[in-house]
Amino acid sequence: MFKLPQLSRCNSGLLMLVAILLIAANLRAPITALPPLISLIQQDYDLSNSAAGALTALPLLAFALLSPISAKASQQVGLERTLLLALLGIAGGILLRSLPGSSFLFLGTSLIGMGIAAGNVLLPSLIKRDFPRHITTITGAYALTMGLTAALGSTLVVPLATYWGWQTALLIFLLLPLSTIVLWWPACQRPVTRAASHSATSSPLPWRNPLAWHITLFLGLNSTIFYIAITWLPAIFSAQGLSASQAGSLHGVMQLATALPGVALSPLLRRLPDQRVPAMSVALLSALSLLGWLYLPHLAALWSVLFGIGTGAGIILGLSFIGMRTHRPEQAASLSGMSQCIGYLLAAAGPIAIAQLHDRLQSWYWPLWICAGLAVLAAYMGYLAGRNIKLPA
Repeated sequence: MFKLPQLSRCNSGLLMLVAILLIAANLRAPITALPPLISLIQQDYDLSNSAAGALTALPLLAFALLSPISAKASQQVGLERTLLLALLGIAGGILLRSLPGSSFLFLGTSLIGMGIAAGNVLLPSLIKRDFPRHITTITGAYALTMGLTAALGSTLVVPLATYWGWQTALLIFLLLPLSTIVLWWPACQRPVTRAASHSATSSPLPWRNPLAWHITLFLGLNSTIFYIAITWLPAIFSAQGLSASQAGSLHGVMQLATALPGVALSPLLRRLPDQRVPAMSVALLSALSLLGWLYLPHLAALWSVLFGIGTGAGIILGLSFIGMRTHRPEQAASLSGMSQCIGYLLAAAGPIAIAQLHDRLQSWYWPLWICAGLAVLAAYMGYLAGRNIKLPA
């Protein structure tokens, strides 16, 4: 057992850990609950598949554009206060998205993405600062939380929309940021020291470092295939003859499976001299699952579980690399900003490109093969990122 540190004005390190996990609960569910409702939204607002793909890509574009800015903002106002602003952005976006009109839908979705972007970048830095000896354990715990809340959201959102309409179903997710803000508020009273700010400015984004690019591409390619699946898996299942409710349930199963590696991966990583084998293995597992959906669709539940395990483990490894391959929290924030900026640009392009390819071919055959190829490339990047080396101090 390790002693959790006292932080800010929180009563204990345990309270801070709970607050971190609550923040993590906000970093996926508000956007992954949208794809199961895409068909209903398309009917109400007469959206094409390309427009629907653009809608689901908006948060990812926000992730990419706001990631470097988030790291710089935290240097000025502090990690805790920047995360509070992120939670307020998520809450405001959920509220706007549920108002009538497609313009509010797109605007609210963008604002949610901006808030999640800051959380994605700054949580690894916060863990590096406050739990430096337990990076993989805490990262696994918050990945587990993201997966569980996202799975629950995807499973419940269709039944909720059936009874109350899709706007109300999405509005219910406002409970996540509001409850988190209440618990996170005391941590935001921590003063920002000049020394911390000065230290942060000494870590620019490591654009010229090969290891930084290996981590960036491993995380980015994993995120690309994950968000393609998040966006279009219900449509793929519907094309294979499943009902909307069945497709939504399998969508939830896949996200629930992303939480499973958080339980077992951290103890395994501590026993290995490096992370090359697990990084390659989980990416190849994702590739196998993508082809399984294509060639053995009657085993869709199995492939959904395996894909969730593969991409979920990839997310944990990619985020853990940020802390494990850096020396200081501010360096971790810079690497996090770079990897998530480039990574989410790739992830944002993925659903749109796949939608256009599907519209042209009227088939999911080549889109799934392309995703499998990206997963194989991610395996190679994982081999390089998994070596036991660090960025220069």
